[in-house]
Amino acid sequence: MAIIESIRQAYWFEVLPRRTILATVVAALLFFSGWWIIIDTASVYPKSFNFSYYICGILGTISFIMVNAVTNEMLHGAPNYTGGIMGGRGIKVFLFTGFVLGFTSIIATIWIMIAEFTVNESRTDKYPGYALLMHNVFIFLATLIYKFGPPTESDYLGNF
Repeated sequence: MAIIESIRQAYWFEVLPRRTILATVVAALLFFSGWWIIIDTASVYPKSFNFSYYICGILGTISFIMVNAVTNEMLHGAPNYTGGIMGGRGIKVFLFTGFVLGFTSIIATIWIMIAEFTVNESRTDKYPGYALLMHNVFIFLATLIYKFGPPTESDYLGNF
């Protein structure tokens, strides 16, 4: 008997494919890193980092939740999906709104970075603008990886 065979594994690692585990871990690391960067920036540069800059990250986080609340089965089987208040068309509108919020947060971040930090000659510290952009790009990448990285749920839930 090999040593590896005698080690107990968590039951959910046996059911899930590696692609799902990898996509989940990468998305979680990106999401965590994005918020860690912005919290670190706010603590290092408290004078030049306004609290209103958090709104872009909050919109990105709401986008993350909205986009990943819609499963692929709900999206592709929309004519057959009659549950909930919104129905098939409402699911697509909800998903579209989530993506619009994600893109809006990135566009607003680029605008803030350029207007407040890049072309503003009175600011000597440019890093908070770049950190704000990295923060929102990481959250949006986490949204995309977590949404489209794992295969469909019916493939890995199997008998559940």
